Amino acid sequence: MAHVAQISKKRKFVADGVFYAELNEYLTRELAEDGYAGVEVRVTPARTEIIIRATHTQNVLGEKGRRIRELTTLVQKRFKFAENAVELYAERVQNRGLCAIAQCESVKFKLLNGLAVRRACYGVVRFVMESGAKGCEVVVSGKLRAARAKAMKFGDGFMIHSGQPTRDFITTAVRHVLLRQGVLGIKVKIMLDTDPTGRQGPKNTLPDVVTILEPKEETRIEVPTAQEFGAPAPAPAAAAPVEA
Repeated sequence: MAHVAQISKKRKFVADGVFYAELNEYLTRELAEDGYAGVEVRVTPARTEIIIRATHTQNVLGEKGRRIRELTTLVQKRFKFAENAVELYAERVQNRGLCAIAQCESVKFKLLNGLAVRRACYGVVRFVMESGAKGCEVVVSGKLRAARAKAMKFGDGFMIHSGQPTRDFITTAVRHVLLRQGVLGIKVKIMLDTDPTGRQGPKNTLPDVVTILEPKEETRIEVPTAQEFGAPAPAPAAAAPVEA
């Protein structure tokens, strides 16, 4: 954020969290149709860098970079950054099939265009699984067809629900879509697979995965040998006297 007077660590973390939350909410509303998939804030001594991840980076940049400049000016004015103290960049999502936010927006726009709930959800689940995910779950709740609200859950593959691995392996996104009959809630959960490179998922494996190693080569014993473990160790030899 902008340079301010010395504040306590606790206030700084709260201020940074509020800044990120407001920025993320604004970009979610502004870039929803351009495949917005999250934002990352990097603070350097020279300036603050804001990296916007999206599936359609060309739309985020705009014609000759006009739109990204407008967003930069708006963020600078709103959060009172100094001139040239904040910079916005657009980064393309490598695999949008493994991005929960992008898929949640996809379900949202499918429902807004009048596609049936089952068809929209099953299409997204299939696309996510074909992209290399370990598991996927889509939940749509609200007044789907009848007057009474209900929830429909669509899933495929393997999904965990507790422990530290849920933070490492699962990406979640929630969106609300306003239809004629009322508001529907959409929740997409994607479980990533282990990737040693760290691009398509976390490098570490699940804690319950057991890896069986190949046994070591054993040396062939030609002559039987005996070793007495109970015998006392030999006394160390006395050092020879050194002549002056």
